[in-house]
Amino acid sequence: MGRYIFQRICQGVVVLLAVSFICFLIFRFTGDPVLMLAGKYATQQEREQVRIAYGLDRPFYVQYANFLGNALKGNFGKSYISQVDALDTILERFPATFELALTAIFISLSAGVLLGVVVSIKPKSLVSRLIMAGSLGGISIPTFLMGILWVMLFAVYLEWLPPFGRGETVQIGPWRTGFLTLDGLKHIIMPALTLSGYQLAVILRLTRAGMREVLSEEYIKTAWSKGLSPFTVIVKHALRNVLIPVVTIAGLSFGELIAFSIVTESIFQWPGMGNLLLVSIFETDHPVIVTYIMMAAFIILAINILVDLLYAWLNPKIQYN
Repeated sequence: MGRYIFQRICQGVVVLLAVSFICFLIFRFTGDPVLMLAGKYATQQEREQVRIAYGLDRPFYVQYANFLGNALKGNFGKSYISQVDALDTILERFPATFELALTAIFISLSAGVLLGVVVSIKPKSLVSRLIMAGSLGGISIPTFLMGILWVMLFAVYLEWLPPFGRGETVQIGPWRTGFLTLDGLKHIIMPALTLSGYQLAVILRLTRAGMREVLSEEYIKTAWSKGLSPFTVIVKHALRNVLIPVVTIAGLSFGELIAFSIVTESIFQWPGMGNLLLVSIFETDHPVIVTYIMMAAFIILAINILVDLLYAWLNPKIQYN
């Protein structure tokens, strides 16, 4: 196990190095950063002074080595717009995005597994057919359209939920949470439902396919013949063997929800990292964009390693070499 973890960490380091190189290329060659730093009305002499001050006059490999060294220290530069440290700007928005992604993956995983089990037990019932039809909608409807539909239903017609924003939050140390206030919980429902729609449908269908295959196995028939309770047979014997691919998809989805919830955050004006990235792209704020990409890559790699370690808990027969 220890050797496997070490190998995965080494692979992750290689991936992060590749991502850092791509980020450096974005930072260096997607427009001239001197124009943003010095301003469009700066003279040629002022631009040259800025170029020397930031080391932009040095060779390519020297600039990349400096960029990598600063990145290892958590220094990705300051935002061109706010002149605030880019990493601090991202971390300030991280709690909002993390709580939104956590709520979305909880909804998709719990509802997807539960509905997938229900559909697999009675696949020809009317309820199962309606559930499968709904899953098609979850896969087919674009995220932006689903968000608009939720707003029209719950905010415009029923007036149950607020249409945008994060609501009231509570500061706990460096973390600002909306989970501890009723207003915060109301604000997170619609964005979380929008963000979880596609993942819920995928997990539902994956659970259904796995359960239908496992329920036809001989050891499940043996468990039924022993007189075991339906809960024991379905949950302990069947579902546990199905959860490995489900956990894989859920883990990958969680990383994607944290890193790429841009559309949902834009629709509901959620003050998270995705909304910040969109604004930074419009304003060509390279340090914030690069910091976002590096942080997203790190989060996805870390979650993938944790998912691999969960395999051993779900199925003790799995051995890591």
